[in-house]
Amino acid sequence: MAIITMTLFLRTELHQNSVTDGGIYMGALFFGVVMLMFNGLAELAMTIAKLPVFYKQRDLLFYPTWSYSLPVWIIKIPITFIEVAVWVVLTYYVIGFDPNVGRFVKQYIVLLLINQMASALFRLMAALGRNMILAFTFGGFALLVLFALGGFVLARDDVAKWWLWGYYSSPMMYGMNAIAVNEFLGHQWHKLVEDGSETIGVAILKSRGFFPYAYWYWIGVGALIGFVLLLNFAVAIALTYLDPLGKPQAVIPDKDSAEAIELASRGGTSAEANENKKKGMILPFEPHSITFDEVMYSVDMPPEMKEQGVVEDKLLLLKGVSGAFRPGVLTALMGVSGAGKTTLMDVLAGRKTGGYIEGNITISGFPKKQETFARIAGYCEQNDIHSPHVTVYESLIYSAWLRLPSEVDSTTRKMFVDEVLELVELNTMKAGLVGLPGVNGLSTEQRKRLTIAVELVANPSIIFMDEPTSGLDARAAAIVMRTVRNTVDTGRTVVCTIHQPSIDIFEAFDELFLMKRGGQEIYVGPVGRHSCELIKYFEGINGVNKIKDGYNPATWMLEVTSSAQEMVLGVDFTDVYHNSDLYRQGRNKALIQENSSPRPGAKDLYFPSQYSQSFITQCMACLWKQRCSYWRNTSYTAVRFLFATAIAVMLGSMFWDLGSKLRSRQDLFNAMASQFGDRDDKTLSDVKVTVKKFVEDYFGFEHHNVWVAGAAVAGFTVLFAYTFAYSIKSFNFQRR
Repeated sequence: MAIITMTLFLRTELHQNSVTDGGIYMGALFFGVVMLMFNGLAELAMTIAKLPVFYKQRDLLFYPTWSYSLPVWIIKIPITFIEVAVWVVLTYYVIGFDPNVGRFVKQYIVLLLINQMASALFRLMAALGRNMILAFTFGGFALLVLFALGGFVLARDDVAKWWLWGYYSSPMMYGMNAIAVNEFLGHQWHKLVEDGSETIGVAILKSRGFFPYAYWYWIGVGALIGFVLLLNFAVAIALTYLDPLGKPQAVIPDKDSAEAIELASRGGTSAEANENKKKGMILPFEPHSITFDEVMYSVDMPPEMKEQGVVEDKLLLLKGVSGAFRPGVLTALMGVSGAGKTTLMDVLAGRKTGGYIEGNITISGFPKKQETFARIAGYCEQNDIHSPHVTVYESLIYSAWLRLPSEVDSTTRKMFVDEVLELVELNTMKAGLVGLPGVNGLSTEQRKRLTIAVELVANPSIIFMDEPTSGLDARAAAIVMRTVRNTVDTGRTVVCTIHQPSIDIFEAFDELFLMKRGGQEIYVGPVGRHSCELIKYFEGINGVNKIKDGYNPATWMLEVTSSAQEMVLGVDFTDVYHNSDLYRQGRNKALIQENSSPRPGAKDLYFPSQYSQSFITQCMACLWKQRCSYWRNTSYTAVRFLFATAIAVMLGSMFWDLGSKLRSRQDLFNAMASQFGDRDDKTLSDVKVTVKKFVEDYFGFEHHNVWVAGAAVAGFTVLFAYTFAYSIKSFNFQRR
């Protein structure tokens, strides 16, 4: 911005011979003040982002509020010194301000204080608003008021008498007065006006209603220091006495809390009771298996590791992993941290946007193509991300609308959504708003089930779930796993990454795919009743400690297969597995070979179009959801309405009747925000020209070019909309 400004106001194009010339320099000063004011806007978003942690630590008596707010203020000061120095050094002499070094330093001091004041102001707006919508509304309101009463937009002599208190209370007025006095009382503005009564610099200051006295520089500096202290003190007060806007609320569970929670394991009574109903869902699907053989995944070697002496160009994260996931089988993907569980699942799901993938991945025997695979697969992320202002039912309708085939009519789609709601046991919550996590709406466990349901309404054949029980207590995890079990019982292929599950949850899985650190599998096979198959395999390895009675098999398994245990035993569990009967002569190789070849009469996946719905249908679905979200977000719509009303009333009263006062150029400057073109035949007394002629000569605005300006505004609207759409389509800021 400094480079743009210094070239825009280049000194070779500017003069110091008249009040009109001074108006251009005044504009350059005002633009600098505005830029540094807007630079403080970043404090607002940063403060809002830090508030949740602050409120938690404040309530736990980590520290008093001033111990938090004072360092935040202090840490900003060195940055302000550098930021303002860059601006002043680049713009001061290039624009052509007074060359006196003392005035250079004095301008730097004023801009430094203005930037500090702006930062404190926006921190205060964040502390008062406490959420992004209110804070930015308050911040925008404060900026508009300060600009209007800053002495440049509206001269002091034209401020309505009922707003004079606001004028003298505006920190921007003191800043503008100080910086203007510093410039226009300088040597290069000492020429006399035509009548010889005063210097050009004094005339310029008087034209804007600024006080043309040198001591007003120090009044402005003192006032700005006072505002900086006052605003930072107000920040501490607001943080001390104001609580978060959204207090956590209890969510009524959709099941009686006294109801016994039992996992529906394979063959269990719950699964048997619902098996026929689940498999008889209104929309059929084609079961698909996914096999992968010798899959390797690598990324470019991080520079940090190369600095430590690593010579390889690539870092291998998956080392020849093989396996098969089948319909109707619930598979747990487990391993210690860094084993590559999520990496493997992301590779199989096609969610890796970087790196190098080698090996064979097939879907029911056909080579995997991501374009078609995405239409028959679902992915439940660990972070349950949902729109807070739509209901559970609307979330599922929206997903089904966009992802089910276009041949599915509205009635069938709604019936299928109802079946999915029953499957995930959310039918009693269908009319409830999703809400914000930990604040209102669904509980964490219900949000997990909604995440699963959003994928299920796409009628996928294969579903990946990334740690569906993370962050849940035992009861909530059991409910989620019952939902997962119900999903498997429909005949779908389900794979879950899981981290240290309880005994009941672990034994709800049919098969286990266990990995060790470094991206290699060390056990792929059945869990067995009471984990008997898993225990039998690992206890058969020489030196492995036997499991104790009542001990969690999942915990024991991770303990005995750790890297430390490998070193103690002198074995490589990957080699042990690859040389075992389970891998070589048993079912695993056979399963991979069996599912890597298409069945007789099978056809590869094919869809006539990239998306399941037409462009018009997609737009209608998005418009419907945005309408639901928009009108339910009352904190946003109401605040915007009140903000517009308040600003209209305030600016209307500030500029009261100025449009009818067109005696001079200054009156026209004051009324530039109004439709002055309606008075274009009015003659300005100080320059003896009409409004129309002055506007054409001074601003370059010609009335016959109004249509060009209108077309340009419309063109920029289209350009910005296109840029937004293209950026979303082409730029990926979440590379995996």
